[in-house]
Amino acid sequence: MISRRKFVQDSILASTGLTILGSSITGYAYKLQDFKSNRPLPENRTFNSKAVEEIIIKVKQGIRNPELSWLFENCFPNTLDTTVDFEIKDGKPDAFIITGDIDAMWLRDSTAQIWPYLPLVNSDKKLKDLFRGLINRQTQCILLDPYANAFFKDLTRISEWKDDKPRQKPGVHERKWEIDSLCYAIRLAHGYYKETGDQSVFDSQWDKAMRLAVETLRTEQRKNGSTPYYFERVSSNSTVTASFYGKGRPVKPVGLIASSFRPSDDGTLFPFLIPSNLFAVEALAQLSEIYKVVFRDTAFSDTCALFSEEVLEAVNTYAITEHLDYGNIYAYEVDGFGNKVFIDDPNIPSLIAMKYLIDEAYYDKVVYNNTRSYLLSHDNPYYFKGKAGEGQGGPHAGMDTIWPMGIILRAMTSTDDKEIVWCIRQLMNTHNGSGFMHETFHKDDASKYSRDWFAWANTLFGELILKLYNEKPQLLQSI
Repeated sequence: MISRRKFVQDSILASTGLTILGSSITGYAYKLQDFKSNRPLPENRTFNSKAVEEIIIKVKQGIRNPELSWLFENCFPNTLDTTVDFEIKDGKPDAFIITGDIDAMWLRDSTAQIWPYLPLVNSDKKLKDLFRGLINRQTQCILLDPYANAFFKDLTRISEWKDDKPRQKPGVHERKWEIDSLCYAIRLAHGYYKETGDQSVFDSQWDKAMRLAVETLRTEQRKNGSTPYYFERVSSNSTVTASFYGKGRPVKPVGLIASSFRPSDDGTLFPFLIPSNLFAVEALAQLSEIYKVVFRDTAFSDTCALFSEEVLEAVNTYAITEHLDYGNIYAYEVDGFGNKVFIDDPNIPSLIAMKYLIDEAYYDKVVYNNTRSYLLSHDNPYYFKGKAGEGQGGPHAGMDTIWPMGIILRAMTSTDDKEIVWCIRQLMNTHNGSGFMHETFHKDDASKYSRDWFAWANTLFGELILKLYNEKPQLLQSI
C-alpha cells in the first residue's frame, strides 16, 4: 500500500498550480484556470469507485462557481482517495479506514467517512464490498475491546498513548469510552442493510459483537453506582483524561448512559452526554428491528426496544430545561442530580446535528429548534465571531477556534436558503487556499488551522453539496 501521508501532503501542500492573487478577511481570489484538482493520481488512490467518479462529474455540472466545484471535487472522494486499506481476509472483505493525518481507525470516523457513499452501493459492487468490509472490521474491533474508540490494523504497533491507564490491548490505539463509537457501528450495519437488503453481514461474529455492545451500554447506565471502566492519561491538558482517578464525576442512576468522553475525544464534564444518549436511543431501536426481522430473536429484539424507550424517557425527563430567552432547550450534559451544562461540541453527534443524524421520532422538534437557536447565538459561550468567520467551537482546540464541521452541520440542518448560502461562503472563505476542510480555524485568521488532512470533514462537506444538488439545485447554481 502506498504512503497515504506522503501523497496527501504532496497534493495539499506542494505546488498544485493554484495561484493566489490576493487575500482579505473575506477569503481569497483565484484565477479560474488555476483550479486544478488536488486529488492523488488515480493509480495512487487507496480505493477507486466508478459510481463515485460518475457522481462527481454529475454534481460538478450543477455547480456554477468554479471554486465551489473545485472544493467538491477535492473533498467528496477524499476518504476513498486517501484513507482506505481494503483486502479480502479469510474469504471476507475487510476494510480498515484511517481518519487522516492520525494513522488509526475510529469507529465513529470510519462510519461517517463512508456514509455519504451509501446511496451508491447498489450500482457499484466494489463500493458495496467496501461497506461489507468495514462492517466486518468494526465487528472485530468491538470484540477486541468494546470500550475502545480507535484501533490499529497492525496488532504489534505501539500507540503513542502507551502510558495510558489501563494499558491498551494489542491493536487498540486509544481507549476512550464514547457511547457514539458503538452507535456508529450499529448505524453502519443497519444503514447498509436497509439500502441493500443484504443480510450476509449479520453473521455469528456480528451477533456476538452487538450483544457485547448492548451489555456495555447497560453497564454504563451505572445503576449499581459503579463501572469497571476507568481512563487516566498524564497530560497538562485536563480535557483528555477523566477525573476522580479515571472514573469521571459521579452520576445518579436515572436510566441515562454515561460517556466518559465526547465525540471530540475531550472528557465529559457531566457523564450523561445527551446527544450521544439520543443516538443510542436510535441505535438500540435499529438493533431491535434487525433482531426481529433478520435473526427472528424476539426476546433480544424486545430487550433492545425497551432499553431504547428507557433512555428516551430519561432524556425527556432530565435533559430538557426552560431557558429564560429560548424556551425549553436540551442540555448538552447532565448528571442526574440536577446539574447541567448548556454548550455543544461541533462534532457528531452533537445537539445541532440531531436533525441530521437521527430520526425525528427520537427528539422533540420544538425543543430542538429552540436549542439550535440558542447554540447559534452569542449566549452560547463557545460561539465565536471574528475577522475570518464565525461559528461554533469547543474546548478541544481552544478558545476562539471554529469548527468547519459545525458550519457544515448548520447548513445541513437549516431550512433557510440564505443561511445555507452564508454557511457555504464561510467554508469557501476559510479553507486557506488548500481546497480542503480543516478541523478548526482561528476566528480572526483562517491560516491558523488544525489538521491538513481530516477526511471526515472533507467528505461531510461533499455530502452537503450532494444534498443541495439533489434537493436545492437552483440554490447550488446561485452561489
